[in-house]
Amino acid sequence: MNSRLVCLCTAVLLLVPASSVLATNGMNLEGYGPIATGMGGASFAFDNGSAAVMNNPATLSLMPAGFRLDLAVGMLGPDVTATLEMPGMQMTANSSADAFFMPALGLVRKQGNMAYGLGVFGQGGMGTEYSKTSWLADPSQGSNTALTEGLVNRSEVSVGRAIGTFAYQASPQFHIGATVDFVWAGMDLQMAMSEPQFQDLANPQAQTIGEASGTLVSAFGQMYEPFGGTGISRLYHAYFDFSNDNDFTGEAMGIGLAGKIGVVYEATPDVTLGAVYQSQTALGDLESDNAALAMAVNVDPGIFQGAPTGNYSDMNIPLTGKIVIKDFEWPSIFGAGFAYLPMPDLMLAADVKQIMWSQVMEDFTMNFVVDNTAQNGGFANLEMDATLFQNWEDQTVVAAGAAYKPTSPLTLRAGFNYGKNPVPDEFLNALFPAIVESHATVGAGYDFGQGSQVNASVQMALDKDATNPGNGSTMPPVTSGHSQLSWMLMYSHSF
Repeated sequence: MNSRLVCLCTAVLLLVPASSVLATNGMNLEGYGPIATGMGGASFAFDNGSAAVMNNPATLSLMPAGFRLDLAVGMLGPDVTATLEMPGMQMTANSSADAFFMPALGLVRKQGNMAYGLGVFGQGGMGTEYSKTSWLADPSQGSNTALTEGLVNRSEVSVGRAIGTFAYQASPQFHIGATVDFVWAGMDLQMAMSEPQFQDLANPQAQTIGEASGTLVSAFGQMYEPFGGTGISRLYHAYFDFSNDNDFTGEAMGIGLAGKIGVVYEATPDVTLGAVYQSQTALGDLESDNAALAMAVNVDPGIFQGAPTGNYSDMNIPLTGKIVIKDFEWPSIFGAGFAYLPMPDLMLAADVKQIMWSQVMEDFTMNFVVDNTAQNGGFANLEMDATLFQNWEDQTVVAAGAAYKPTSPLTLRAGFNYGKNPVPDEFLNALFPAIVESHATVGAGYDFGQGSQVNASVQMALDKDATNPGNGSTMPPVTSGHSQLSWMLMYSHSF
């Protein structure tokens, strides 16, 4: 391989982040590369460039002999709202996280019956941000006098892959390919929980949205009067905060491995079949030593000196420590598809795939350990396990599209993608609204000759609403709305 190409790939690899994006098929992008996304994400049975390392690696052996370099950038533009449904009143918050940019790189070579190369792509994720003035910014809805400004509620989950791949044409009709994926994941979270939510988590007789346990919960319960303790009459909110506002990495990070295997069969000169299996990741826990948990309370300050005064005031108890997101993984995926040429200038393609969210999104579990520092007082070294139930369903995704060449250098594409919302309404969280279902896509490619080509696509996720019904008056219903307008652009050079 040319040494200058190796240097170029290394430089781009170092610059490609695990981009934080908002989900389309659950937390997965609806497709990878503008050739596939222009056709609704269909990609399992035809040559779609180096994006094959994310789609079906066996399709690499369908490419012409030589090198192919793909440099791409995409923008995903979500429009997300969260509406609190109160009797006779609604309050709507708009997420300001409305543009996520995603670079990607691929360099592959076809030589004889073999094809090999590498690629770096953002896999997917989620992200929202609600401002200090939104209704989520104060769970006590104004009763906390110690809260001088609202709380940002923010989430970013990002997963990226650096992928090595190999494909082999075993016979004139049969092709096989595989990848080894180095996976990295990051997470930022700023989340305020209300008193009813905390009571649900910490009360073993409730626990409809999740559960909380540990020495920190026990110590707090001994002071929390609704649980029979002494000294704290009310919890206005509990605020989890680990966030670095960095476009390249999340505050809590983890790395691991995964892989894919795919096949392609050229059934006739006009019909090609493809299938692929992507393994579940083997990621380490996401961890950060720079986390905080703030508890806003109405408290008798004397309890901290062992001498209650009977005089209560609002105050904030800030704790610092280490956060661990346990067992965060990306699911296994398997699927199959076809490509059909009814005429030389027209290709029709369709894929069906199953994303096994139920294997990895049963719950979301955090472990927080308080630092052993003087500022954390009597809470030092205590810990809490907090779990939010998720119970996502497996998702069947159908992608279909067409590519038409009206002239030799120009290709026009269109497609559709559908995957039923995998998130149960009762566990829907406004910070993680991975609910969109239907996508309409268009795209185009132009061959400038001498190995230079440009491809682009535009994807529109149609508006989808879903409502968490809440729990009566203590946790009122919240409706999340989500739509997207996104694009991808890729320059390719073959030589």
